[in-house]
This record gives sequence, C-alpha cells and structure tokens, in this order.
Amino acid sequence: MDPPPRSPWPPQDSSLGSAPPLPADRTTALAPPGARGGPRILIVDDNPDNVTILRDRLQARGYSTIVAHDGEEALAVVAALAGPTGAPKGAATGVPEPLPDLILLDVMLPKLNGFEVARRIKSDQSLPFNPIIIQTALDTTEDKVIGLDSGADDYITKPINLAELEARIRSLLRIKALQEEVERQRTELFAINDQLVRIARTDALTGIDNRRRLEERLEETFRHSLRLREPFACVMCDLDMFKSVNDTHGHQAGDEVLRQFAKILSDHAREIDPVGRYGGEEFMLILPGATIEAAVAFAERMRKAVEGRTFAFAGMTIRRTVSCGVAGWPHPGIRDADELVRAADNALYAAKSGGRNRVVRWDAAGTGEIGTGGAASGAADTNDGPADHTSHDLRADDGDHRANISIGSHAGSGERVADGGRRQPPDQDRGAPPRA
Repeated sequence: MDPPPRSPWPPQDSSLGSAPPLPADRTTALAPPGARGGPRILIVDDNPDNVTILRDRLQARGYSTIVAHDGEEALAVVAALAGPTGAPKGAATGVPEPLPDLILLDVMLPKLNGFEVARRIKSDQSLPFNPIIIQTALDTTEDKVIGLDSGADDYITKPINLAELEARIRSLLRIKALQEEVERQRTELFAINDQLVRIARTDALTGIDNRRRLEERLEETFRHSLRLREPFACVMCDLDMFKSVNDTHGHQAGDEVLRQFAKILSDHAREIDPVGRYGGEEFMLILPGATIEAAVAFAERMRKAVEGRTFAFAGMTIRRTVSCGVAGWPHPGIRDADELVRAADNALYAAKSGGRNRVVRWDAAGTGEIGTGGAASGAADTNDGPADHTSHDLRADDGDHRANISIGSHAGSGERVADGGRRQPPDQDRGAPPRA
C-alpha cells in the first residue's frame, strides 16, 4: 500500500485571498524582533487584504517590507528613497534608507497601472538594478509579454502560490547580488586601471610626466597644430654639472635636486603646457600655441629662476644652473615631432658646448642660434667651491653619455652645430673625445 501523500507547506491552494495567517509561534521563530536588516521588498497593491497577507508572510521569512497602494505612490516611494541623483536618501534622523531590493508589483492599480510603473522605474538610469515581479490575474500570453517588455523581471499570476513566490524572490535576489558583485568588481577594475595608467605615464621620482607620456602628448600637440596651423614649441632643459651632485653628496641629494627642479618647471609652465622628465637630469616642456620667440623668452625666465635658486637638502645647500635648447614649429626643416625634438636637443647641445647656463634656439638654418644666457661658467656649489672647467665633452661631464646627434640635412652642406651655435667645418675637431 502506498503511503499517504505528505501535506505540503504552505498549502498548495494558498493564495492572496484564501491563505490563513501563519501561526504566531512560527512567525516569531522565523522573524525575531528587530529582524529588519534583511532584503527590503516594496509591495505595491491596492487591496489591503492582499497587502496584509504578503507583508506578514515576507516578514516571517526575514524580509523587510515597504507598502504603496497605487502606481503614483510607488514611484514617489522609489524617488524619495533614491533622492535626486539616485543615491540613497537619508531619513529625517540622518540614517540612510536603502532602496528596495525587489518590487512586488500588482498590475491593476489606481492612477497608474503596474506596466507603466515598471517601465518608468526601469528607464531611470540613475537607479540601480531593482528586480520587479509582476503579480496579476491577467494570465494570457499577451499580458505576460506586455509585462516582461515593460521591464519586469518575472511574472506570477493570481491566485499566488506563496511557496512559488518565495522561490522567485530568492532567485531574483541571487541575480541582484551577483550583478552588484560584478558592478563592484568592475568599479575596482576601473580604479586599478586608472592607477596603472597614471603609473605608466608618471615619473616616479618627480611626479611629472615621464618620457612615454611626453612623446604621446608631443604627437597629440603636433597633430593639433598641423590641423589648425597653430605654432608650438619644444624646450629641452638640462641641469648643469648635475653628475657632481651625485658624486659629492649622494644619489638621495641628487633626487631631491631633481624634484625641486621639476617643481620650478611646473610652477613656470602654464596649465596647458606638458612638463616631463625626458631622462636623467634632462626635462622637456611642450608649449602649445607658442612661437619660437615666446618660447625663448619663457626659457630665459626659467633659466633665471633656476640660477637664483638655492637647492636645499639634508641641512646642505648647493647652487646649480640650467641649459636650454628651444625649437619651434612650423618650420620648413621640421616635418614631424621626432625632428622637432632632435632640433631642440641639438640646440641644447650647443648651449652645453657654449658654456652652459644659457638658452639656445634652433634657428632657420638649423645651426643653433644663441639666445639669451648667463655667464659661460657654470654656477658654483656653495659647499664644493668653483665648478671645474675642462676641455672635454661638457655633456659627458654632466653625466649624459648619449651619442652625438648630427643636424644632417638641417645644417648647411658639410656643417654641424658647434660650440656656442657657430658653424664648424667637419674636419675641425672640437677637442672633445668621441661620445659613447
């Protein structure tokens, strides 16, 4: 003989109109006092009996409930909790009231039907994902399609089987939790990506642009100027006699000098002027919209500021000067950003060879025309005595061992940039050893 069928809980015929209330002892066991920290469910129904049954059942399962009796009230509740920008709005006590985690929405409502309520809530991009279960006696396929197309996430017909309703609620809350976790991870990934981009574009020592970022911004500025036919200039700066700082005082002192020097450059540049460390003690400034004359004047102001600056570190002070090379566009001898940098670098080399502490512009002939500048001798260390002047390669003396860059086609036939920007035949030796 087959055993008698087990009585299901809750009864299978339980519905909003006929389900008996839960026993008081079971309600107390499932929903202890103060258990309002569970998921919040907004019940939207104009039938008080239906509201009572749903509210009691859901609270007994540990849910917190909010009630609205028509479509307009439901939208007002959501708007009040969301605030003007979609962020949870604080109550009068100052404690934030979260948005409902799920909306249980009747279709046949006064003032505004459930389909329209669902459509408006789902179309509000400022709101987070809020699952909506539509409950209605309209059980035709057409009605279900209309409900789901309006934005509802699930659809249940009356009379409602409460066990089925609870299962659907749990399913949608799981989906909501997963979506919130995905959104949280997405936000974290965006933050990490932004941080990585900043690291990849920033010089770790000085906090200004690194060479990679400078080259990107130089290309951007060149394309912009080419498109609008606007001038711009590139200034290359190199601290004079910087190697002696590291050799005499240590690399920590050298790092501090570089940081202070970068601060001087940033303070003198405009907000639109990219400033970056090109390598070692060599820095670059890009001046959008500046003519070559304006760039030379800017570099001279900066040179004077460095010349008058005392660099302090660890209770000691030193003085240093800076040499600058300036090149501008448009120029018939400059066809791209690389050639502009090469021209500014050659002008910087001429400034170094001409005695340091000066500004040299790359002139129309590509030979490096001396602009303004200080004395030919470099500034002395206050603790080291006068700077040592030697006849060997001045750039190598500053710790720069890059290969010699010839002007090439920009110089006159058979000529190159020489000391002080003067032209020199190729067979005349400067007295400097070949550069590595």
